[in-house]
Amino acid sequence: MKICVTATAGNLEATLDPRFGRCQYFVIVDSETMKFEALQNESASISGGAGIQAAQTIANKGIDILITGSIGPNAFRILSTAGIKVVTGASGSVASAVEQYKKGTLEPTTVPTEPTYAGMGRGGGMGRGRGRGMGGRR
Repeated sequence: MKICVTATAGNLEATLDPRFGRCQYFVIVDSETMKFEALQNESASISGGAGIQAAQTIANKGIDILITGSIGPNAFRILSTAGIKVVTGASGSVASAVEQYKKGTLEPTTVPTEPTYAGMGRGGGMGRGRGRGMGGRR
């Protein structure tokens, strides 16, 4: 079984990154042999749609299970459509997360754990400061 874990670095000792779309790495682990492949998340720094692009990347890798901290609705929908089970709420190292799943202490989730637009660019003060809130002064 191929298990993908979101991570802060590209190895089994790396800490699980709780963000799906903006994680630094995807570590893809063969659950039988613990051999792994690390992919840098190319969508981590884009301004919008990071979860969608990350989900498409993972779906194209033939993953069976995704282990992450949380996931938004758009990414969740893409992964579910691709037949990938999503497991959230994990913590610790990549190897620890895989072992927890194999032992049955982590269960797949059936719903997204983040609201729509939880990432960068929404409500974060990214405007240009041109509002007219100063009594009509121009």
